[in-house]
Amino acid sequence: MTRQTWTAVVSALFFVILAAALAFVPVPYVIYSPGRAYNVLGDNAANQPIIQISGIQSHQTSGQLFMTTVAVTRSSGRVGLGEALVAYWGPARDALPRDAVYTQGKSDEQVRTEEQLLMDTSKQDAVVAALRQADVPVHPMPVVASVSVAGPAHEKLQPGDLIESVNRQPVATPDDVRRIIRAAAPGDEVSLDIVRDRQPLNVRLSSDLSGQSRSAVIGITVDTGYSYEPRIDFGVGRDIGGPSAGLVFALAVYDRITPKDLLNQRSVAGTGTINSDGKVGPIGGIQEKVDGAQAAGAQVFLVPAANCRDLAGVKTTMTLIRVDTLDSAIRSLDALADPAQQGQLPHC
Repeated sequence: MTRQTWTAVVSALFFVILAAALAFVPVPYVIYSPGRAYNVLGDNAANQPIIQISGIQSHQTSGQLFMTTVAVTRSSGRVGLGEALVAYWGPARDALPRDAVYTQGKSDEQVRTEEQLLMDTSKQDAVVAALRQADVPVHPMPVVASVSVAGPAHEKLQPGDLIESVNRQPVATPDDVRRIIRAAAPGDEVSLDIVRDRQPLNVRLSSDLSGQSRSAVIGITVDTGYSYEPRIDFGVGRDIGGPSAGLVFALAVYDRITPKDLLNQRSVAGTGTINSDGKVGPIGGIQEKVDGAQAAGAQVFLVPAANCRDLAGVKTTMTLIRVDTLDSAIRSLDALADPAQQGQLPHC
């Protein structure tokens, strides 16, 4: 071969090697792709109902109600440049800056723990929203939100403990709890009447001195919890976390505890956070969730109103319904069964 031919061959080989190396160079991105869809009205891997209800009459349901998920690169995972480009330009996938998804320095275990806490809060809010929608009595009361490992309450109080009284004084709000504790002198004994796992308990502990406010503390944070008669348990795997299943959980509970057939033999999927008042909030990965729901055979997808703009240009055979509250989701599902109302559905 001539010198020019050798030069061209060597240059081409060098270019191929360089391109291959660049394709695998790690970049600070994570990839979102469609995850599995789970019928929350069905059974889990242990062949037990995902949602188990006692203490209130429950009813059989028809159809399927899918909780949608997104597969996300782990916080410790590596993404190559080529993989990120394919995800960014490909359908139903996305590449997002790592710092926009994960806090720098957090381990996989820390991320999983935080996601589980968000899921647990989502379940509680979903139950409360569903019970209120069904006119089942729900009583707000203070609850232990977190316990400091360095405080007096460590190993004596637990997150989820409902607080009935402090130093024999009934409390109705988190501010009541904080006010009574701060009124004590540092080192004084503090007595709390609590409810844990529906059992009454009395806990006594010594207060400590706050370094900032110079008042008594016991090493807890307090939030608003809820007391209600029904017992509702979710058999969802611990590998699924985050708050975005709130709307679907609330719809599933409402469908089970009311005599109406909300789904009417349809396959419905959805997503969205929910608070205890039934307000639906936006989530991430909406395009991936729509793709996963369609793959699971869903006919209808409930979209948080704030996420509708994120679905511009998305092609799907499902009916996309815009919702902003639990009540609007229920009314839309009711309207699907009436041909005269279907033209009035709030679509994305």
